[in-house]
Amino acid sequence: MDPLLFISKNTHTMKIKIFTLICFFTLSFVSQSMAQLNGNNVVDYVDPMIGTSTSRWMLYPGPSMPFGMVKLSPDNEEAGWKAGYEYDIENIAGFSHLHSWTMGALLTMPITGELQTEPGPEDDPDAGYRSRFSHENESASPGYYSVLLDDSGIKAELTTTTRVGYQRYTFPKAENAYILFDLLFPTEYGFHVLDAQITKVSDNEIEGYVKQRSTSYNEFTVHFVAQVNRPMNSFGGWVDDRIEYDTDVIEGKDNVGGFLKFSTDADEEIVLRTGISLVSIEQARLNLETETAPFGWNFDQVKDENREVWNELLSKIEVEGGTETDKVKFYTNLYRSYTARTIWSDVNGKYVDMCEEVRQLEDPDSPVYGADAFWNTFWNLNQLWTLVNPDLSNKWVKSFMEIYDKGGWLPKGPTGIEYSDIMVASHEIPLMVSAYQKGIRNYDVNKMYEAIKHNQTQQGRPHPCGGYVGNESLQDYMDFGYVPTESRSEWGNIGQVSNTLEYGYDDWTVAQMAKALGKDDDYETFKERAGYYKNVFDPSTGYIRPKNADGSWRQNFDAYSGDGYVEGNAWQFTWFVPQDVQGLIELMGLSEFNTRLERGFEESDKLKFSAELIDPVNEYEAMTQLPVNHGNQPNMQAAYLFNYSGQPWQTQKWARRIMEVYYGDDPHEGWLGDEDQGQMGAWYVMSAMGLFEMRGGAAMRPVYEIGSPVFDKITIHLNSDYYPAEKFVIEARNNSKENVYVQSATLDGEPLE
Repeated sequence: MDPLLFISKNTHTMKIKIFTLICFFTLSFVSQSMAQLNGNNVVDYVDPMIGTSTSRWMLYPGPSMPFGMVKLSPDNEEAGWKAGYEYDIENIAGFSHLHSWTMGALLTMPITGELQTEPGPEDDPDAGYRSRFSHENESASPGYYSVLLDDSGIKAELTTTTRVGYQRYTFPKAENAYILFDLLFPTEYGFHVLDAQITKVSDNEIEGYVKQRSTSYNEFTVHFVAQVNRPMNSFGGWVDDRIEYDTDVIEGKDNVGGFLKFSTDADEEIVLRTGISLVSIEQARLNLETETAPFGWNFDQVKDENREVWNELLSKIEVEGGTETDKVKFYTNLYRSYTARTIWSDVNGKYVDMCEEVRQLEDPDSPVYGADAFWNTFWNLNQLWTLVNPDLSNKWVKSFMEIYDKGGWLPKGPTGIEYSDIMVASHEIPLMVSAYQKGIRNYDVNKMYEAIKHNQTQQGRPHPCGGYVGNESLQDYMDFGYVPTESRSEWGNIGQVSNTLEYGYDDWTVAQMAKALGKDDDYETFKERAGYYKNVFDPSTGYIRPKNADGSWRQNFDAYSGDGYVEGNAWQFTWFVPQDVQGLIELMGLSEFNTRLERGFEESDKLKFSAELIDPVNEYEAMTQLPVNHGNQPNMQAAYLFNYSGQPWQTQKWARRIMEVYYGDDPHEGWLGDEDQGQMGAWYVMSAMGLFEMRGGAAMRPVYEIGSPVFDKITIHLNSDYYPAEKFVIEARNNSKENVYVQSATLDGEPLE
């Protein structure tokens, strides 16, 4: 029997009913139904060009598989924050294979005519090998990207498997045609080439490696094997200004690259396939051979397979009703929830750990992942993955445990499987606890508890293999019951107040895990610590604010100052008590709670809930100037706070408003803030289904709260390994953009209060 959520609306109110429906469809019929909406494949609603103006390195228009190692995409910006592809720059420097947080590598570019080895600046494409292009001759969809390079007349097409990039170049007639491999090029964080080598193996193959450092803690080597479907005339390369036109080996550091030279007939196609690995050239070749075996040189088969994988994944949620624009926004946001984070283990389960040791996974199908921090993903990605992809959530927990097993600490943001000090707190813990609480437990539970308790009881420190581990201010937090203003860290500037709040939430999740395992003493300890937020609440101002070690408040308090907070202010972070919203209401007072929150929404609505619209150049400064800044993580829960303060209609109103004005459907206004590795996307998907979890699903009995569904009917196809039913259905009648309010709800015929 499959649960069905039934929502009925009239012009004034929306009524929700949830009841049980017996499923009479066969599995094959269900699969066919899942694959299409209104006669279209679900995947056809995804537009990878959305949000590609002023976007992060990890939000790219090119193809990848879900969490693919290879993210093959065009680049056209110079180095710096949000470098990568900018929609408003109508030239392209090349197509690079990595678009992961702090990591980029292996840019390729087809050219004709005079050999050039520098891309040149973005405002002067004639100064290098860049090429102009027109968006009219550009196409992007899941699994495929193509563009006509105007300066050379070459059509470039891209697709991928998980660890292999496929490129098909259609050349004009040219005596001098080249495929460049540039190993040093602009990225968001920039990097140094410490050592590199490219070797000609045969007339159809090259291999090589590039050792890079992109941050103080992220040093890694990308190994690659590249093959072409027709013999090259010659191989050459460059090191800085020195060019070798016919050689077998190019090696050096800093500015290094190679080129394959051809002579081509009109409309001649050259297919290039490149496998990569962080382990070795042999592993790169294994990745290439294994993943290309079903396809050979057939570019279109690879493209179709990539598309089918995405269609199957996206079809786990089926929506009906709403506008075509609503569907485009929904499925594009769902797509972005699976594109940015990265598989770093090879097809046979080998990977390189944080100490540069080659390791072997017991189960290669459960990979090691890399990512930016899981900063506040309990309000977006955690909720989506545990509901729709519990098998994926299980793999993430196992990946964290693999890193803990080899390095002794859970990672905040395992970029290239290196420890990093990115962001604050240890919010991988809520992801792990929420998986356990939802019955996702195919791992060593006792060891998992050992790992999360370790991170919450041991002061953070430099790791002997590089980077930092743990929580930077944990000892002060444990000693004072809050992080005082005097607390400092060698890691850099910290937010003492926001650290107090974020440590407290993680403590609460550990308490919930301890309670589930019958560890009563630990439960009481972490439960008490989860209430430390009260120690930094100032009744005289009604805000959570910086506090000195002697118990006095820091002077000259300003609710819109960022002093003491990470990427936010006192207005935003005062609401950061997801584990105890009722406790916060008691401290603040119900009337002040609702009045302040409503005024904050009304003020922020003027700027579409995005601080970047205040000052796109100095966005970090702007983050402190707006009450509700949906464009960053700290208060993405804001709309749902009204569910706890007796005004659920405000939750419905403002959640729908954010979905309407913050989320767009074009390159310039897809996400007005930082779509940080799928977090904005996952929030939209959950909210468009009318679901949210304030406490991130980490309670012993997780609760989904009701918002305001965008669609008339939503079908979530469930994983039978984790759920007794095949699907969960949400229905809304008389639904519209004006008619958003929920009056009542039932579950299996029983009223929900």
